[in-house]
Amino acid sequence: MEIATSQGYRWLHRFSVFTAGATLFLIFAGAMVSSTGSGLAVPDWPLSYGMLFPPMVGGIFYEHGHRMVAAFVGILTTVLAVWLWRREERRWLRNLGVAALAAVVLQGLLGGLTVLYLLPTWISVSHACLAQAFFCLTVGIALFTSAGWQAAAEPMPETGGAPLKWLAAAGTAVVFVQLVLGALMRHTESGLAIPDFPLSFGRLIPPFSELTVDATDPFPISIETFRARVAIHFAHRAWAVVVSGFLVWTAYRVLRMHRNRPELTRPSVVLFALLLVQLTLGALVIWTGKAVSITTLHVVVGAMALAASLVLTLRVWRICGAAKPGGVSV
Repeated sequence: MEIATSQGYRWLHRFSVFTAGATLFLIFAGAMVSSTGSGLAVPDWPLSYGMLFPPMVGGIFYEHGHRMVAAFVGILTTVLAVWLWRREERRWLRNLGVAALAAVVLQGLLGGLTVLYLLPTWISVSHACLAQAFFCLTVGIALFTSAGWQAAAEPMPETGGAPLKWLAAAGTAVVFVQLVLGALMRHTESGLAIPDFPLSFGRLIPPFSELTVDATDPFPISIETFRARVAIHFAHRAWAVVVSGFLVWTAYRVLRMHRNRPELTRPSVVLFALLLVQLTLGALVIWTGKAVSITTLHVVVGAMALAASLVLTLRVWRICGAAKPGGVSV
């Protein structure tokens, strides 16, 4: 596609990469809000204490700072959507830009509802999950506008076993499910419901029927709530095993059978490295009692792993599609 080699289109790609990077920083800012417990530091919306720029002290710094970053990302997404609509020849990619714009608007509304309704779990979790989906949209746009994506792709033969394109797609799906469980764990205060690691109350599986609450706790909860939190926390840990299995299997398949395809091996290596970092951070979250920096990095690295898995999946499907008539025209 000749337009991809033009200077103006290269700038469109660079801008889309910048937008994706800004979105990752927005996820970091949002994670800082939840990690520091600053979600209601500013009780009104869309203004902050009736002002555009309140004093940036205490939790206000994190909450209002998050809003400012979100507004900046919203502006970037608007520019990107308009730029794509005016410059991009592929209609589906123009529509993807519109979808990203709709997602960022909905994300802003969910953020406002989270504050106005005093952090209801389902809205807070939806807000967190949509943030990851929106990040995927920006990463996809950045990939689709790259010159490498639009270059002719050499078909990739399969040599037995489950097709790599389905394996990679399943890996991306299980990573997203893990991020959903992580959001549910954060917003139900289940992060330390199981206080030890790698065991759970000294066992492989928590002894749910034996769990009791501390009667001396100044903020007591019911035994049902406590057990529900333990179940959510344990589900997050158990699903991490599933995620690890899929990502290790995918990376192994790529590195073993397609080591001469750097467009596949690079994201595979990055994804495997991020998996190791993420597992380490997950353990440190428990061992440090949810230290703010560790907990925030755990969220950010999770988003990066999702992005790396998505890039790998899209590239695999792109190469597999090259063997079909018209497959390289996207």
